[in-house]
Amino acid sequence: MSAVGTRTLRIGTRGSELATTQAGTVRDALISAGHDAELVIIKTKGDQSMESVEKIGVGVFTAELREALADGRVDVAVHSYKDLPTARDERFTIAAIPPREDPRDALVARDGLVLGELPAGSKVGTSAPRRTSQLRALGLGLDIQPLRGNLQRRLGKVESGELDAVVLARAGLARIGRLDLITESLEPVQMLPAPAQGALAVECLSVDTALVAILSELDDPNSRAAVTAERALLAELEAGCTAPVGAIAEVVESLDDDGRIFDELSVRGCAAAIDGSDVIRTGAVGSPENAEELGRSVARELLELGAGELMNVTEAGDADV
Repeated sequence: MSAVGTRTLRIGTRGSELATTQAGTVRDALISAGHDAELVIIKTKGDQSMESVEKIGVGVFTAELREALADGRVDVAVHSYKDLPTARDERFTIAAIPPREDPRDALVARDGLVLGELPAGSKVGTSAPRRTSQLRALGLGLDIQPLRGNLQRRLGKVESGELDAVVLARAGLARIGRLDLITESLEPVQMLPAPAQGALAVECLSVDTALVAILSELDDPNSRAAVTAERALLAELEAGCTAPVGAIAEVVESLDDDGRIFDELSVRGCAAAIDGSDVIRTGAVGSPENAEELGRSVARELLELGAGELMNVTEAGDADV
């Protein structure tokens, strides 16, 4: 049975400030389009555990939302796209990827410092092996500390002086209206973001074609092309959201030989050793219509350059980086 019609669309979301704010943008867009909609809070394993994501597993922020879709408790689920497993689940369709926020990582540091101004030994918190590896590869001598919890908890570590800085997704700070806290937005040449960072996935049951059609009105083609390429890169590397892999894709305007403007998709990716000993980077440019194959081709080049071996580098005695 379709969820569309006179019914109020129930939008499943995690209960954090960031998650409800993200889902709220989808709710408001649906209401503006003439559809009644409301948020339904779903507790997830990721919200209830303070263990690292590597320990509690890929999909900890999304599995319960998907099960709520499957058993009819909600009609729509709104995910941070980077949290979804790369393996496709045929029960569900990503009906929309709304316009993406800036995908870069951001530094929030004491005293307004930028990354290059942090003294050697400064304690920098991050939850991601991807960030850990790339920060170490910069050779700044930073003391990287594991970090979990919601945005406010992470930010509080700097405010309290427990940490000198934290690295977070810029998009999250944008969505809760705290861009003022950022002391430096990290350019991709310093740190490539997580695949699909800053993007939302608006998901529903594949069989509900009427709802798919309604949600698809929220889709942004350029965001979809970029995210498709980045996720394909991750899938081709057979890596999950906790792997030390970064990627960024963007649709850019180019000129042909006759001076006519056309769109191209630029894709950059990296794989790193968790100890920061090496980072492999490569990229490619192609048609947005070939986003998935373009992402996979960048991944294959990374593998040819030794990414597989590099991602398996570990730190002796440190299982929770």
